[in-house]
Amino acid sequence: MKKIMACLLAVLLTVPFFAGCESKTVINVYNVGDYIDEEVISMFEEEYPGIKVNYETFYTNEEMYIKVKNNSTAYDVVFPSDYMVERMIEENMLNKINYDNIPNFKNIGEQYQKLDYDPQGEYSVPYMWGTMGILYNKDMVDEKDMDSWKAMYDDKYKGDIFMLDSERDMISITLKSLGYSMNSYDDAELEKAKNALIAQKPLVKAYCGDEVKDKMIANEGAMTIAWSGDAFYCMDLNKSLRYSVPKEGSNLWFDNMVIPNTSKHQKEAELFIDFMCRPEIAKKNAEYIGYSTANEEGRKLLADEVKNNELRYPDLSKLDNMEIFTYNSELSEKYSKLWQSVKVK
Repeated sequence: MKKIMACLLAVLLTVPFFAGCESKTVINVYNVGDYIDEEVISMFEEEYPGIKVNYETFYTNEEMYIKVKNNSTAYDVVFPSDYMVERMIEENMLNKINYDNIPNFKNIGEQYQKLDYDPQGEYSVPYMWGTMGILYNKDMVDEKDMDSWKAMYDDKYKGDIFMLDSERDMISITLKSLGYSMNSYDDAELEKAKNALIAQKPLVKAYCGDEVKDKMIANEGAMTIAWSGDAFYCMDLNKSLRYSVPKEGSNLWFDNMVIPNTSKHQKEAELFIDFMCRPEIAKKNAEYIGYSTANEEGRKLLADEVKNNELRYPDLSKLDNMEIFTYNSELSEKYSKLWQSVKVK
């Protein structure tokens, strides 16, 4: 009888514990690696104890797209770039956002809203933005060369060039170096870009992911393609590094928060997005990542040398030779085949 009573007591004591666990709503958040101050997640969970955040990371938009498309996980909040937002809208992969549940959306700058990839502003909340350019070591190059993408294809820097293992970015900057649009899907122009990338391969030290930041900080190469936020992060740690947006023009990019139609917890997802749009949270993330926040009230909280830096926060009205990546199915298929051709050569 004592053993039976002990067992019953153990069961009764255990039930509340598991019931408490099961009462939590779990939201699945999928973001680019190292693209949030993870203390923010803990702060969110502390403020909303009934919600648990399952946080995962990806490296490229294409990687993220495949996983969300395959519905392998019911993601609630995802962080895609502009052209991928456009693709996911076109393929009915996103839920419309109820902005009544995101009062802090008022903090997002109007200049970052309703851009071409989401013209009605129904599906996305801008997160970070910036430019793409050349991160270089001033002690290893002729700085005069760094005003042009052509430096990335110059024989004199053989073995000192890092490229990114990212098809859209590498094809696009090559098109730009040749004087074409970054969104070109003209067959003749793409063939020239492919040939230029193949001819460049003997000059390339490595095709990298996030590790390229550590390599540049450690003086392992003279130059790489970099997004502005990564460039500033590296420059803080190596005073020989500089960042240039080439004269031919470049990519103006916007990363966003969206809710896939796989979401089972729309209201909780919107609560998370609203939390991310608080000025103090936007400031915290911008300081951690080093990128430019689309949250104007958050920007005001940043140090003067950051918020007034023209490379970090350029005047969009003056960037007339910059392009936002666009999506169409024909372009995506052509770029994928082109990049595979480059990689196997």
